[in-house]
This record gives sequence, structure tokens and C-alpha cells, in this order.
Amino acid sequence: MEYVNQFQDLAIQYGIKILIALITIFIGIKVIKYLMNLFEKSFKDKMEPTLMKFLKSVGKALLTVMLFLSVASTLGIEMTSFVAVLGAMSFAIGLSLQGSLANFAGGVLILLSKPFQVGDFIEAEGNRGTVEEIQILYTVLKTPDNKKIVIPNGDLSNTDILNYSAHEQRRLDMVFGIGYDDDILKAKKVLREIVQNNEHILDTPDPVIEVTELAGSSVNFDVKVWIETADYWKVYYGMQETVKLRFDEEGIGIPYPQMDVHMDKE
Repeated sequence: MEYVNQFQDLAIQYGIKILIALITIFIGIKVIKYLMNLFEKSFKDKMEPTLMKFLKSVGKALLTVMLFLSVASTLGIEMTSFVAVLGAMSFAIGLSLQGSLANFAGGVLILLSKPFQVGDFIEAEGNRGTVEEIQILYTVLKTPDNKKIVIPNGDLSNTDILNYSAHEQRRLDMVFGIGYDDDILKAKKVLREIVQNNEHILDTPDPVIEVTELAGSSVNFDVKVWIETADYWKVYYGMQETVKLRFDEEGIGIPYPQMDVHMDKE
């Protein structure tokens, strides 16, 4: 009879604890779900989808661990040893994943500060390409010749980044040379006509067409024009061809490297 009473007491004691633990788990899961939905609604339009998904996963994991510790404490389980083991494991994992953690931190910085976005053409770490993906650990670029470059975010967040697509408009700088025997004013006039007739070159800011250098074998003109960023290469290649054709029509020479050899009869 004594054992029966002890069993009943234990059943009542632990039964209540188990019931409380189950209720805590049920309510905790509901609260975690509510908090995650609230977080997503609050920052949906202010944060990159990749970062949003990652932070939700991390937040859910942390809250789940806290819920587990709370339930274990309710059941009377000693958590001191468990927390110590968990801390030691976290320290060991942190040491073994230093590089990955640096890339993770770099990915978070990139997604928050947004130095570039998917679709931008950038130059970094000696590479140029269009941003295809911004992952939490790596950024993927596609080069103009269709190669794939994967750059660790840890390196990318600590280097200079040149973003060619950051602004809708940019300046195109070109240099064209003529011979010393050619008419400078005529060449300048031709260049200005070419610029004015190009529909992709913007009227403002004003184009710059000026003599910039009296070089060893040529008189060089700086031609600086403003264009839509998307038209950069179209204008660049078109200008090279058009200038050559017009200079030929106008009898304006374009110097090229040459060597005069004088033979001594003696």
C-alpha cells in the first residue's frame, strides 16, 4: 500500500510537470510561429529575400532552443551540464568554421548595406561580371564571356567594389588622335557632328571635345559624353567605327606606329 501511495504521488507530481511541459510546448510553438510571421510582415519590403529567409531560420532555431531549455527546466532536468557541453561544442565548431563564419558575416553585411544587387555589373577581387546570385556565403558572377565566378563574401565585404550599374547614367571617355599635319579645328568640328548625330548620347551634361595631348606622333582629342548605362558598349563601339569612317571621308589621318629607315650608302 505504501508503494502504491508513492507511485500515485510521483504520478501526480510528474504528471502535472509533463502536462505543464506539453502546454508550454504547444503555446511556445504558436508564439514562435506568430513572431516569425510578424517579423516577415514587418521587414518584407525592407530586406533582401535571401537575408529574410536566413534570419527567419536562425531566429526560429534560437527560439526553439530557448523553448527546449524552458521545458527541460519545467521537468526538473539539470541544465548546467548541458549548457556547458553546448558551449564547448559551439566554441569548437566556431574554431573549425572560421572561414565560413567570416563569409557568413560578409554575406549579412552585403545584404544589409547593398553595395550591389542581382543584375549589376561589378568589378571586385580582380574579376568583372554580372551579379547572378547573392548567397549567404558566396556571391556568384557571370562574366561577359559566360564564365561563372564564385567569390567568398568574406573577401568581397573587405575589398573595393566597382559597381558599373549603380547609376542609370555614366560618362564614356574616349581618345581620338589625328596627325600633326591635319586641321585641328576641322577634326574638332567633325567629332562634334558625330556626337550630336548619335541618338544614344545625352544632351546634358554637355559633351567635352578638347585637345588633351600633343603626343609623340599625334594630336589627341578627349571626347567625353554622357549616356545611359545600358548603352555603354553600343555607343563605344559605334563611335570607334563612325569616327574612322568620317575621318577617312574628310581626309583626316589617324596616326599609327611606323618607322623610317635611312640607308647610308657608304
